[in-house]
Amino acid sequence: MPWLAGETDETPARPVLAAAVRASLRTLEQIAPGHTVEVRVPPFAAIQCVAGPRHTRGTPPNVIETDSRTWLELATGLLSWADAVESARVSASGTRADLAALLPIVRVGA
Repeated sequence: MPWLAGETDETPARPVLAAAVRASLRTLEQIAPGHTVEVRVPPFAAIQCVAGPRHTRGTPPNVIETDSRTWLELATGLLSWADAVESARVSASGTRADLAALLPIVRVGA
């Protein structure tokens, strides 16, 4: 994980990055099943998760969007939800658009 830890500027190959984002988002879907919050990590994936009112048409009321690096930092515990939102690395709109209690999905490092 040297790239996520900031130890190198060498970005992983696109297929590797895409696989990591998709696998971690699928894990989030399993941890928090539901259709209340849409999590978008363009251009690789978007999922719906978190139990509650189901969204059926148009733009969901609870949307989280971020880039792949930020998402993977959140998913692995290298970045806290609060820090990501405060630094505007994550866009979170809606009253239920908060993943703090669900992250990290897996911890890496010491």
